[in-house]
Amino acid sequence: MRSSTMDLESVRNYLEKSSSGASSNDIDSMPYRFFEPIIMSGLKVDLIEPGRLICSMKVPPRLLNVAKSLHGGATAALVDVVGSAVILTVEKATTTGVSVEINVSYLDAAYAGDEIEIEAKALRVGKAVAVVTVELRNKRTGKIVAQGRHTKYLAVSSKL
Repeated sequence: MRSSTMDLESVRNYLEKSSSGASSNDIDSMPYRFFEPIIMSGLKVDLIEPGRLICSMKVPPRLLNVAKSLHGGATAALVDVVGSAVILTVEKATTTGVSVEINVSYLDAAYAGDEIEIEAKALRVGKAVAVVTVELRNKRTGKIVAQGRHTKYLAVSSKL
């Protein structure tokens, strides 16, 4: 059995490393909302209608994990941003709100160069809460890569 101290130190090193070689100051000086363009660059809107969006993109190498497949965090971010956008396709919506809950089921892998289709549907957009589903599919095979559900609180302006 391996030493638990060694295992703990390995975990610390993994979490504290900066694989890009960038310093904390470099990272902290990045522009506000820099994360969304990293995820969304290359995203194309194929269909937009009230309560429904279909987008597509080729999986870029920058979004891969160590297994060289689409990173789960990138998948969750796509569920977040495309799911938020579909809220604005509903006539009465004026905001995308803030996330209350997001879940993603990862069902298959997507690799660099794979064309994925991302379909978002607004299940409910009310005065205070919106609920959407987002499905990522491999465009060539039709296999579902991931299914997500996103609940958002649609902040109401206060008179205080």
